[in-house]
Amino acid sequence: MDDPDAGAYSREPQLDDLARLGRALNANHVRYVLIGGFAVIAHGGGRTTKDIDLLIDPAPDNVARVRDALQILEDKAVNEVGDDDVARYSVVRVADEVVVDLLAAACGVDYEDARRDAVTLDFAGVPMPVASPGTLLRTKNTIRPSDAADRLFLQALIDETSR
Repeated sequence: MDDPDAGAYSREPQLDDLARLGRALNANHVRYVLIGGFAVIAHGGGRTTKDIDLLIDPAPDNVARVRDALQILEDKAVNEVGDDDVARYSVVRVADEVVVDLLAAACGVDYEDARRDAVTLDFAGVPMPVASPGTLLRTKNTIRPSDAADRLFLQALIDETSR
């Protein structure tokens, strides 16, 4: 996230926030894959992030599960998310105590694409599906400076593991 005004009333998410969110998503059987900064960090990237990015199945029943899961956030901002919002908009930003971005697709990669080779990684004792380095690289095809840095890291990681 490179928008300095985004989430002005939210704080930067920490690992404990991600684990708490993952626990709630898993308990509600949400179909999701972690992408974005936390996914890069999970694969060993040295960076920070200002939000939690989730690629989700945009089906209304799944969005309802997301709403139930995100009730753990203090301000209940997720209650403003409609059943078809994730399918209709590029990004649905839930600006609560932490910012959670919900996406049906990122740079042409949708939930079904990402889940095929997602890896399950542990965050403070909570298993979460995380986009593979190759899939994550495909989601970073933007002009944002943070994505350019992530592409360099991810390509180097892919090159190193293919040797």
